[in-house]
Amino acid sequence: MARRTTESQLLFELPPVPTDAIERRLRRAGHKAIAGVDEVGRGPLAGPVVAAAVILDPKKIPDGLNDSKKLSAAAREALFEQIMASAHVSVVAASVLRIDTTNIRQATLWAMARAVNGLPHVADHVIVDGIDVPPGLGCRGEAFVKGDGRSVSIAAASIVAKVTRDRMMVRAALHYPDYGFERHVGYGTAVHMAALTSLGACPLHRTSFAPVRAVLTNENAAGRADGVECFDEEFLVS
Repeated sequence: MARRTTESQLLFELPPVPTDAIERRLRRAGHKAIAGVDEVGRGPLAGPVVAAAVILDPKKIPDGLNDSKKLSAAAREALFEQIMASAHVSVVAASVLRIDTTNIRQATLWAMARAVNGLPHVADHVIVDGIDVPPGLGCRGEAFVKGDGRSVSIAAASIVAKVTRDRMMVRAALHYPDYGFERHVGYGTAVHMAALTSLGACPLHRTSFAPVRAVLTNENAAGRADGVECFDEEFLVS
């Protein structure tokens, strides 16, 4: 069972931008390989949930790291390239099938743990955005509410997960062009809901989510997901 953090992090003020204060505290305690972990894609109606784990080099922390939601697409892409060039990174996608057969929380925790365990350098401490430390880690971990706004390592993970998932949804749009996945990346926007109502669900839609169930019919208007191998559960980057 996932462990919940006992620290009431909401009592702390967020810094204007993420810092390495958490990482420095952990290094003083003897930890050397500190992995920041975050996910993207819990809320969308379609596509996978993607988790990333990042161990930053303390001497090569990219400037401008922040919660991915606060950055422009261009800034995320630039930081993604810097992170990939200077840090240890692992990214895992939990498929729509896993989301629908377990639930979004369990699928997210599974992807987070697998991302950590897939790092090319073994982590000796994990810091996670949110309230849950995923089970199955090979080391101790802590969860931080709004961690992507507090820790540079978690912010880096949020950027890697966001850029990776956005690219996956752009690829999905090539197979299902009528849904507008390249624009809304699976979130329940008005454009997406109109397409879902008109076309029905495609194989990338999460049938366990109520808005999808509400419009699901016996016939799948978009056919099979042939060729969309990127949505298999796998290490995308390690």
